[in-house]
Amino acid sequence: MSGLRLTLSVDDGHPLDLRVADLLDRYGLQATFYVPIANDEGPPVMSAAHLRQLARRFEIASHTLSHRFLATLDDAAARSQVIDGKRGLEDRLGAPVQGFCYPGGRYRRRHVAMVRAAGFVYARTTQNLRLDGGSRPFEMPTTLQFYPHPRSVLARNLLSQGDPMTRLPGFLAAMAGDDWLERVYRLLALAAARGGVFHLWFHTLDLERLGLWTALDCFLARAAGRVAPLARLTNGELAAALALGPGRGALNCGPGAPPPAATAAHRHAVPPAPPTRRPSASLPSTPSGSSAT
Repeated sequence: MSGLRLTLSVDDGHPLDLRVADLLDRYGLQATFYVPIANDEGPPVMSAAHLRQLARRFEIASHTLSHRFLATLDDAAARSQVIDGKRGLEDRLGAPVQGFCYPGGRYRRRHVAMVRAAGFVYARTTQNLRLDGGSRPFEMPTTLQFYPHPRSVLARNLLSQGDPMTRLPGFLAAMAGDDWLERVYRLLALAAARGGVFHLWFHTLDLERLGLWTALDCFLARAAGRVAPLARLTNGELAAALALGPGRGALNCGPGAPPPAATAAHRHAVPPAPPTRRPSASLPSTPSGSSAT
């Protein structure tokens, strides 16, 4: 899989994120955890002590102050969600926070300007079916959510979230079958064939509710067996690498950024052998309220 770059992101800062961190450690993989200070939808958020523990190994980024959809707020409230979420997270971590994710992928052009003005370096969306990191640092796309969405959800996303021609190869690969888990592996293979980017994201609460932990474990093992250690990136490292241009290879989040979250041991760990078989994908296909694509 020469040239393939892998990045993972985990949304909402649920305490179960610590379980994901242990899986990532097992396979020498990296991720970015997007954390609100509180979650107005009800689920708990990790304590400050747990956030600092996680930050020793991975990138922590902002997910607003209280997980509010920016497009539903007036400008003053949206600005507060962006700015106060960043400040609150930095206070808990004692370190700069450079990344941001729009809750639910619900935002407008003016919110992109707010995020930039708040001092963030990049921001992630929920646009899917991309096999590249995009060209707009404050609208980073993804490849897929790790969730049993039916194909109709992917079709709606293609029509509603822009760049349809860029996303068409990923869409066609995703629509080739009904099995959502096979879809994940097909898109990983397609990103590899193109020497592109595979960006998988998820909510740990969904993993718990739907019993997807074993499926995720198997995918991470497969990915670790196929992605070079130095190509396993946080979202921030990917954003920085793309800003430097193809082939430059430096993974530096810029002046004032915290050091890369992965240790040398993680980056040069010998990847495990890929699993010989994967679990059945006969899972519910109705999106949960906390999922967005």
